[in-house]
Amino acid sequence: MPEIEWSVEALAPRIEDFLDPVIDAAGFDLDYDIYAIDQTLQLVGPEIAVDFEGADRELLLERRGELLLALEHLLLEALRIPHQDRYRLIVDAEDYRLLRIEELCRSAQAAAEQVKRTGRRFAFRPMTSRERRIIHLALRADDAITTVSEGVPPHRYTVIEARKSGPA
Repeated sequence: MPEIEWSVEALAPRIEDFLDPVIDAAGFDLDYDIYAIDQTLQLVGPEIAVDFEGADRELLLERRGELLLALEHLLLEALRIPHQDRYRLIVDAEDYRLLRIEELCRSAQAAAEQVKRTGRRFAFRPMTSRERRIIHLALRADDAITTVSEGVPPHRYTVIEARKSGPA
């Protein structure tokens, strides 16, 4: 499989070729903007965003963004984005998904502090692989704790534990 060029210029035509007929066929009143995300601000987040606006934007956000996530999944499949690169593209509306990334990073830091303070492990509720990845990446530099994913999809969740010190 050829290497994907991760730039708006390279991906925008392919994104448009997929989304335009889908939006038209569904009869949605939606427009979208495709832009690069400033990576100095996003340490664990995506590189390219597809941001929806329009009268039907609220439909995308109902039921915890279920339709937004479905559109993202279909887009990633249509673009044939390899699994390991799927975090690099995000489909969003009203910054719903980007705010979720920030929320997960804050929750991860707070949970890690609790684990370090109490020595007891902390288990998050089940979440998507993308959300679990954000937790892992947000805490990767903290040598005092470790993160693991446990459970079976769709009930897979992330656990934070105090790092066990090895023999001296």
